[in-house]
Amino acid sequence: MIIREHYVAQIRPFYESNLIKIITGIRRCGKSVILRQIMKEMEAEGKRCLFLDFDLRPMRKEIPDADALVAYVQERLVDDKLYVFLDEVQNIEAWNEAARTLRLYNTSVFITGSNSKLLSKEFTKELSGRYVSFRIRPFVYREAKEYADQLRQPYEISDYLVWGGFPAAIEQSDTDAVKRYLNDLNSTIVFNDIENRYGIRKKDLFERLVDYILVSNARVFSAKSIVDYMKSQNVSVSVPTVIKYLGYLKEAYVIEDVPFYSPKAKARLNYYSKLYDADVSMNSIRVSGNRYDLTHNMENIVLNELMYMGYDVSVYGNKGKEIDFRAVKAGKTYLVQVAYSVAEDKAYEREFSAFAGIDNTVKKIIITNDDVDYSTSTIYHYSLRDFLLMDEL
Repeated sequence: MIIREHYVAQIRPFYESNLIKIITGIRRCGKSVILRQIMKEMEAEGKRCLFLDFDLRPMRKEIPDADALVAYVQERLVDDKLYVFLDEVQNIEAWNEAARTLRLYNTSVFITGSNSKLLSKEFTKELSGRYVSFRIRPFVYREAKEYADQLRQPYEISDYLVWGGFPAAIEQSDTDAVKRYLNDLNSTIVFNDIENRYGIRKKDLFERLVDYILVSNARVFSAKSIVDYMKSQNVSVSVPTVIKYLGYLKEAYVIEDVPFYSPKAKARLNYYSKLYDADVSMNSIRVSGNRYDLTHNMENIVLNELMYMGYDVSVYGNKGKEIDFRAVKAGKTYLVQVAYSVAEDKAYEREFSAFAGIDNTVKKIIITNDDVDYSTSTIYHYSLRDFLLMDEL
């Protein structure tokens, strides 16, 4: 497995802190591997570490709740500091009480979980001022390619546009195996992590909505527009129910909700947003045959890369024309338009005209899958390949 230094470097300054280190993200994105990488780094320095994996049934049986966990750790405390790693800790009862207690001992506590309930109001109230959190995502392209090279597996940008960056998907030997793994993972996330966790009774309705959202990534939605679509399919659902279900998908890190930014109001608008999949494979497993949606998947991948780079991202409305992303970091603002190709005149005019009227104090970028450089005096053109290898815009 590759060393994901991008994330480890963010966590390293907190190794000795008594703050609880929360490592979270969608299921199977590599959180446990990062946890073990940190532990291995510490063990190499001679530090005492304890790793408990609560995804394992025997572990949950031995340590079912907070009292059992605190007692288990207490038995292993000596004079030297103990570094405690609790993997998928949300699987035990009152985990937050245990974490809050353990940080008072001579310990440094690291926890992972696959649901942002770890950071919801009910838990942040308990851990207020006592934690620091880190969001882990599936592989960006550079990581996927590095891992594939390590496995001696081919994995090109064309593969990434379809099958995304879940580590175990890259390990599979053929397309059928990739699809089988991703479909099983999808079922685990939808059925176990969401339906069971939230006690969803109208499962057929929920699953139809999930399929519609995930196969329609990089589109503009409102709760009302989703209700209208479902109604056109003879499915009755209310706006509050749609809002609730979208909240569940966001809490499980299945989707990203990117708001609109109005340059006139200089504020984010909450009426509409664009929804993106955590990984483009969630779209690909839902299409029929091999007609993969490369255009929207490419925009989705650009969003994932921008967030990985640390940009605050919104959708930019320019006098009725939509620019895919307004990316802001360290006081610098970039406007980014994504198109699969601008080789045809109509596509070129449509995509480049989106920047009309915007002054040159903001860097304007268009990203396409074309190899030809279409840069102008005011607009930078990056090929997707070059963009995927960048550290900054």
